[in-house]
Amino acid sequence: MDLLAAISSPERNVIEIGPLTIFFYGILIAIGVIVAIIVARRRYVRFGGDGEFFETVAIWAVVIGFLGARAAYVVTHTARFVDRPHAVFFIWEGGLALYGGLTFGALTVIYLVHKRNADLFSFGDAVAIGVPLAQAIGRWGNYFNQELFGTPSTLPWAIIIDPVNRPPQFADFETFHPTFLYESVWNALILVPVILWLEKRGKLAKGSSFGVYIVMYSFIRFWMELLRTDTTFRLFGISRNGWVSLAVFIGGLIWIRWAQKRAEQRTLIGEPYLLSPQPATVAAVSADAVLEADQAMVDQATEPGDAVAADGSDDTDDPVEA
Repeated sequence: MDLLAAISSPERNVIEIGPLTIFFYGILIAIGVIVAIIVARRRYVRFGGDGEFFETVAIWAVVIGFLGARAAYVVTHTARFVDRPHAVFFIWEGGLALYGGLTFGALTVIYLVHKRNADLFSFGDAVAIGVPLAQAIGRWGNYFNQELFGTPSTLPWAIIIDPVNRPPQFADFETFHPTFLYESVWNALILVPVILWLEKRGKLAKGSSFGVYIVMYSFIRFWMELLRTDTTFRLFGISRNGWVSLAVFIGGLIWIRWAQKRAEQRTLIGEPYLLSPQPATVAAVSADAVLEADQAMVDQATEPGDAVAADGSDDTDDPVEA
């Protein structure tokens, strides 16, 4: 049982290849982003969207979202950078405010989708599965950095934190709640399956999948904020992100109710699959079939019997005057 008494922290958080230093934190964030784009793109195409357009929007959202996440973290942790102002650019050391990233990323998506006059609800439903999967993967970067853990714990799955990374008030404690693990498991094994189950049963109107995501994520995030020890501000015992989670939770419930009352049917092209399990509403059409249909229309329009005079009249049977 002693072997199961706690989870060991990794001995290192980097890979060194000659002069090159690669942080596991950055690797996991990158993997999460790639997974999110692949999954969400495929869902967006199945919802009737343009895959290339999705990629363009996603890239911009990721870039601006990262900048927003870092800016939000720096603004709320200024003491950490007083002696090292240049470290604000060292994102591989950790320090991304998720709500800041989601906010800036969402604003980018709204602007670009509106500019293209595309379907924002389908875009939101597409990322409702991709984003939590990315979060589930990216949170393991906190494990390698030994950060974002909770209060001391003696549970069998508590994580061992090195003395140098322990908060001063808990310097004498060795094991802590692995809040990154709780959030990762919740996103991958509870949040995503719940959305897919509701979609498969036809319970969610267009736009509601995204609402379920923000409600379920803000729920777990609120409870994790009560456990975390790295917060720099608390009001009535609740951290800044805890209050944001409450606001997002309430806003998500309002969003779901509104989307469900709209009751707009989601377009679904092609056969269902694991990450988009609803039956098709529109049959998939191959590119060859589309070309054949276009050619048939051209051939029909150019048949001799269908000739039309320049003035719009049909002159095939008119007598010719001498």
